[in-house]
Amino acid sequence: MLHTKIPQIEEIVEGAINKAALLGEPQLISVVKQIDKTNSISFLDRAHKLDEHRSYWRSADEEFVLVGVGSAQKILSSDQHRFNEIEAVWNEVQQKADVFDPHHEKGTGLVCLGGFSFDTEQDNAYPWEHFPDSQMTIPMYLLTNKGNQSYLTTNILILEEDHKQQIVNQVEEAHALLLDGSREETQLPACTDIEEIEPEEWKLLVDKATNDIKNGELEKVVLAREIRLQFKNDIELAAVIEKLAESQSQSYIFSVESGGHHFVGATPERLVKVENQELVSTCLAGTIPRGRDNEEDHRFGQELLNDPKNRQEHDFVVKMIRNAVEACCYDIEIPEKPVVYPLSNLQHLYTPVTATLEEGYTLLDVVARLHPTPALGGMPQQKSVDYIRSHEALNRGWYAGPIGWFDGRNNGEFAVAIRSALIREDGASLFAGCGVVEDSDPEAEYVETGVKLKPMLSVLGGS
Repeated sequence: MLHTKIPQIEEIVEGAINKAALLGEPQLISVVKQIDKTNSISFLDRAHKLDEHRSYWRSADEEFVLVGVGSAQKILSSDQHRFNEIEAVWNEVQQKADVFDPHHEKGTGLVCLGGFSFDTEQDNAYPWEHFPDSQMTIPMYLLTNKGNQSYLTTNILILEEDHKQQIVNQVEEAHALLLDGSREETQLPACTDIEEIEPEEWKLLVDKATNDIKNGELEKVVLAREIRLQFKNDIELAAVIEKLAESQSQSYIFSVESGGHHFVGATPERLVKVENQELVSTCLAGTIPRGRDNEEDHRFGQELLNDPKNRQEHDFVVKMIRNAVEACCYDIEIPEKPVVYPLSNLQHLYTPVTATLEEGYTLLDVVARLHPTPALGGMPQQKSVDYIRSHEALNRGWYAGPIGWFDGRNNGEFAVAIRSALIREDGASLFAGCGVVEDSDPEAEYVETGVKLKPMLSVLGGS
């Protein structure tokens, strides 16, 4: 239920308590107000004083940031049909909630932030014990920065036994804390130890995969490896996110907290975005380093465009995304050839995909069709996922899974959770992978994953 005239918070809370008593079930309220321009990192920093879990999202191609604090409601699933299950619960939540939002901006009101594991059949063993298979959270407090405008959404699950003034005081105190005050989380971590997890065994696995591909078992598989860091002190999340945002300006910056652990990253790879039924997806596969100067940079880019191995990897992704989008979209536009997409330390082959989403389909419908793309799993899709599950030493958890947000107006965006780290108090696991095809060289792939690890390593004090 959407209201246009906003009553005072006291009235909203009192009405929700009465409604909860009448219906015999909790009532979710969502109240949006425009606020003075608010720095998202400062908001994230001050949020730790509330002792609530925090989430962060910054888009790669527009001035759009979401910062979530606490949880008004979590939507969980471990079912093989997890995207549909979460969609069904989300629809039920929206139908029952009272939303007071006069602004109707994307990313305000009822918004879910979170993510999904790479593979539903992997358990949440070390180091992912605190991350369920799928978790989307409606934050208790949500900062939305869109261009030069800031909005604060307050979401509260009201019980019939709640006391109006107690709830109002809690909200006012939280608002004051989140919007005012000084920074505390300012120190980047000091790394005391770096451990590569079985690098030689990983190279042998790449060699085995190339032979299995030559023998026709599959066409491509993406293999990832892990390194572990130890720090002198516990991580200060806001400082890490701030440095990632500064150093990776063309990437999606994300962080999701669960059980006191943080999954953070700076990924260049959009999975899919939907806004006003307009869909944008990205084919990003094929990698080469940046050059030391413009001439070398251009030469590397041309090598990438003309390299058969990288073009084959990229074409796998384009074909798969085209097939997935065609199932639920029209007016599909995909360029015939990729271009080079430069980042701070890498260049990728890039092909954009645009389309219009058919009525009746949602963002999560598209995510379900796309995940995992050949850039993260391989080809054929199920065979490559089975191969990864059987042969890869690490537990991927949320690494390479979809991570992002959606709102009550069918707007939202998911990226692929690569170039990432799972932070556990004073330690972290970092992940990077590469696409293996029949002519892949294990040493070259090892070097490529090392380059992909550098952005996160540099922020976490590992280089």
